[in-house]
Amino acid sequence: MNRAPRSRRYGLAAAAATALVATLVAPTTQAAAAPVPPGGGSLGANVIVLDPGMPKAEIQDRLNALAQAQAGNEFGPQRYAILFEPGSYGTAADPLVFPVGFYESVAGLGRNPGDVVINGSVNVYNQCVGGDQSQCYATTNFWRSLSNLTVNVAGQSGCYGNTDFWAVSQAAPLRRVQMNGNVTLMDYCTGSPSWASGGFIADSKFTAATVVNGSQQQFFTRNSNLDGWSNGVWNQVFCGTEGAPAQSFSTEQGASPYTTLDTCPVTREAPYLYLDDQGRYRVFVPATQRDSRGTSGRTAPPRAARSPWTTSTWSAPAPTSSRSTPPSRPAATCCSPRACTSCPRRSRSPAPAPR
Repeated sequence: MNRAPRSRRYGLAAAAATALVATLVAPTTQAAAAPVPPGGGSLGANVIVLDPGMPKAEIQDRLNALAQAQAGNEFGPQRYAILFEPGSYGTAADPLVFPVGFYESVAGLGRNPGDVVINGSVNVYNQCVGGDQSQCYATTNFWRSLSNLTVNVAGQSGCYGNTDFWAVSQAAPLRRVQMNGNVTLMDYCTGSPSWASGGFIADSKFTAATVVNGSQQQFFTRNSNLDGWSNGVWNQVFCGTEGAPAQSFSTEQGASPYTTLDTCPVTREAPYLYLDDQGRYRVFVPATQRDSRGTSGRTAPPRAARSPWTTSTWSAPAPTSSRSTPPSRPAATCCSPRACTSCPRRSRSPAPAPR
C-alpha cells in the first residue's frame, strides 16, 4: 500500500473524523435486536458457557442471536462474556463462524490457547451508515475482545472465504490467541472505504499467512509471533514480536511507518480464567516480565518455579452448564458462584520475582 502525501493524509484524517460523526448520528444497517440466549447458569445471566458436547447448531444459534443483539448496540448497557470450555468446536467440513458485537468478551477456558480450538472464524465487520455501501467503516468497532483460544481459520466463501476478519478500532484486543490461517485487520469485503483506526495484539501467534493490516491507521502488537505483516498507514508499533517488520521512519513514497523494539522493557499480561483438571475455576495472574520477546509458555501448566505465572483459586466447581436456569438471587461478588452468602477470604500466593 502506497503512503499518501502529508496533505492528502491530513485530508483523509478529516474525512475519517466526518465519517465517525456520521456513524454516531445515523442509523446503521443492523436488523432489530434478536432475543439474547439464556445465560450461564450459576455464573450469571450475562455469562454464556459453551461446552464441546453441545450440538454445533445450538452453539451457532446462540452466538448468532447474541451478535445480532449487540451488533449496533454501541451505547447500550448490556455486557456479555462468552466462555468456551476446553475442546474443539466446528470442523473443517462444518466450521463454526460467528461475529462479535459490542460488549462481547469471547474467551477460552483452557490453561493454554491450544486447549480450546475453533475450526472456523471469529469476526468483526464494517458497519455501513444507513445501508449505504459507499459509507462502510470499522472506525467505531470498539469494546469487544478475543482471548485464550486457537482458531483454525476455515469457512465462508467468495471474498470472505477462509479468512478471519478482525476489523476493529481500539478497545478491542486480541490476547493470548493462536490464529492458523488468513487474518485481516481490515474488512475489505463489506462496502467501502473500509477505514479502521487502531487496535492491540498481545501474547499471540499467527501462522500460515501474513497478517493484513490494510487500512488500519495504527496498531500495537506486543510479545507475539508473526508470519508476516502487510503494510502500515500512519504508525504500526511492534514490541518484543518475532517476525515483526524492520523499523522504518522513511518519508519516501510507499514506505511503511514501523516502530519496532526488539524486546519489551516491562510487561504484565492480563489475568484469565481457566478450568483445572477437577473442573474448578482458577485464575492465572501473570507476573511482571522484563526484556521479554515472543509469546509466553504454551505447553506446560504454568508453575511459579518454571514460568512467570502464579495462580489464585476460585474455589467452586464449574457451572452446571450454559443451559441451566440462572439463579433467582441477585449476583454477588465472592469466591463461589454456587454459595455467595458466606465466602471465606482466600490469600493469593505472592508472585515470584521477575526474571
